[in-house]
Amino acid sequence: MRVEHIYRYPVKGLTAEALEEITLQEGECLPHDRRFALAQGDAPFDDAAPAWLQKRHFGCLMVNARLALLHSAFDPRSGQLLIRPPEGPPLLGNTRSPAGRAEIAAFLADFLGEEARGTPRFVEAPGHNFTDVATKAVSIIGLASLHALEQATGMALDPLRFRANVYVSGGRPWAEFDLVGQEIQLGGARLRVFKRTVRCPATEVNPDTGERDARPPQALREHFGHMDLGVYAEVIEGGRLAVGDALEPLQADLLG
Repeated sequence: MRVEHIYRYPVKGLTAEALEEITLQEGECLPHDRRFALAQGDAPFDDAAPAWLQKRHFGCLMVNARLALLHSAFDPRSGQLLIRPPEGPPLLGNTRSPAGRAEIAAFLADFLGEEARGTPRFVEAPGHNFTDVATKAVSIIGLASLHALEQATGMALDPLRFRANVYVSGGRPWAEFDLVGQEIQLGGARLRVFKRTVRCPATEVNPDTGERDARPPQALREHFGHMDLGVYAEVIEGGRLAVGDALEPLQADLLG
């Protein structure tokens, strides 16, 4: 299986950023992946003692499809976050200052309108990632599995609906499920696959239009008897990962 795409999502619910290469570190997500989030005003998130919370506590596509209409770009060197709305002027905010984070939060809250609960905060906590599962992980999707879903539904589905970190080609559909509980070599890093990825209503949202124009979870259940697409893996030995690298199981013949 070959790595075709690598993405990180600096702000939970906002734009994917394509990468040509990255260095994975033991026990960590991709650098800057889900580093920031918009915590709803009623979210019990404590910046000083960060703990994993379910996605409903933050701005997310599962609840806030409108976020797909925003285009964002994060510069980790300067800490600047650019957000372009579909209409009106863009925002360039400084994620490193309280004033800058407050400005970003106000911009996003205004964009969400009635979907913003209370007074949202734009949050970051060193060492914490706002992931959908409590374990820091790299999410992987086999494009053969996605194509099987497309064929079953007769509908093209943008891979970015599923917001994975790594998309791989080759292998048979659903082959990645056989890797659960196994170790893999992904480029220069070694990972352990620990869980299938259960799909939620966030995948209904078209990343280009912000419309809910498909129902992947229901289609998966109807055609394949489950609601899973992709897997989560934790990094157990860091290393470089680049587009074009191989994904290889460390147990022979798992991919068929």
